[in-house]
Amino acid sequence: MSINYNETIPNNVNLASDKTLQRALEHWQPEFLSWWQDMGPEGSSQFDVYLRTAVSVEPSGWAHFDYVKMPDYRWGIFLNPAEKDRRISFGDHQGQPVWQEVPGEYRANLRRIIVTQGDTEPASVEQQRHLGLTAPSLYDLRNLFQVNVEEGRHLWAMVYLLHRHFGRDGREEAEALLQRRSGDADNPRILTAFNERTPDWLSFFMFTYFTDRDGKFQLAALAESAFDPLARTTRFMLTEEAHHMFVGESGVARTIQRTCEVMAEEKTDDPERLRRLGVIDLPTIQRYINFHSSVTVDLFGSDVSSNAATFYTTGLKGRYEESKQADDHLLKDMSYQVLAVDGGQLRESDAPALNALNERLRDDFMKDSQAGVNRWNRIIQKQGIDFSFYLPHKAFHRQIGPLAGLKISPSGQVISAAEWEASSSGWLPTESDRNYVQSLMRRVVEPEKFANWIAPPQVGVNRQPASFQYVRFA
Repeated sequence: MSINYNETIPNNVNLASDKTLQRALEHWQPEFLSWWQDMGPEGSSQFDVYLRTAVSVEPSGWAHFDYVKMPDYRWGIFLNPAEKDRRISFGDHQGQPVWQEVPGEYRANLRRIIVTQGDTEPASVEQQRHLGLTAPSLYDLRNLFQVNVEEGRHLWAMVYLLHRHFGRDGREEAEALLQRRSGDADNPRILTAFNERTPDWLSFFMFTYFTDRDGKFQLAALAESAFDPLARTTRFMLTEEAHHMFVGESGVARTIQRTCEVMAEEKTDDPERLRRLGVIDLPTIQRYINFHSSVTVDLFGSDVSSNAATFYTTGLKGRYEESKQADDHLLKDMSYQVLAVDGGQLRESDAPALNALNERLRDDFMKDSQAGVNRWNRIIQKQGIDFSFYLPHKAFHRQIGPLAGLKISPSGQVISAAEWEASSSGWLPTESDRNYVQSLMRRVVEPEKFANWIAPPQVGVNRQPASFQYVRFA
């Protein structure tokens, strides 16, 4: 198979002159397209979709809008421009020039980091495969497809690193990224959250708000890496990740807005009556917040981790906004507080800062997530409704680390198994909740029309009018 690399695969990595990489991609690209056909958005291959395509890293090039069929999308490979004389900013190699090739002693750990990040990209496409069949509007259908193709581009970014820098091992790992399947009992995705179902649009909005926010923090930490190709790749990925979080936050906000409108019109806050009126009651939205926040919190890993310490000291993965941290960027004589249960209560205790890097990144995530919850609450306050959303405690519903399996309430209180059994249906989505939300999922694809349970956006994509045909069906 012959590929016109500049046309088919926009890139700034001199792909057309790299014969070894060309041969690898000539084998991998057809397998990727086969995976997209099998596991990408269902029934969409002939749709003309108004999509943003990155054709360069310059401001004029990374957001080019036009109609495209998704199998023909130009999945580009882009690294942020190289920073002249960039030096390693943390760890044992601090002050040394960054690496353009993989140091042999760190090869296995770097490959593991890239594969784990790369595995999340196709996983989310698989999780969201069926959502297009129940899209609440053309606007939302288009946004779903934009998220999907950009997750595909992020997979290409990681596969480029594997092919370019890891030889045969990298090629085998790239193939394995297309062989695992989200939720598959025999060959699942690497991280648990990416094997969860995304059965409805409220789940999708929560996923893109919370789980893509984990992506933001993981990518930002990798953007500090001493391995310069990884750092430059993830910095460009962050420009696209911001849109995914916008889709999530605004989708939840529009759901809340519509519910509040109906509450004000009907002068009721009764969940059952609101369900009969076809909107999602606020307590149910809170339970979805609790679930998706807690699942995402686990993605940061164990509270105390020797792997996190190793990745930092060797320069492979930094902290969020490493350059803004006012310390020695070595952390060997520093501590950070982590949680443990002591005497029936959660208590903080000091752990070595190097080993607590997962917990620090988790705390950064929690602060960032709270800002969006505050914005959702302002929608409710404008309607004069007596209700506030909250972000559950980071120890709530944990399945990873020393807090895994402990019975802890959303407010952070340690409770008994009996108390959990009596109260958890008020904290996490029940089967009845999920069935009700699923019952609302009906496809709406006429221009300017929206499902009853969600409000229209304030502004269209690329400032298009409400009547714009974001998706042209075959």
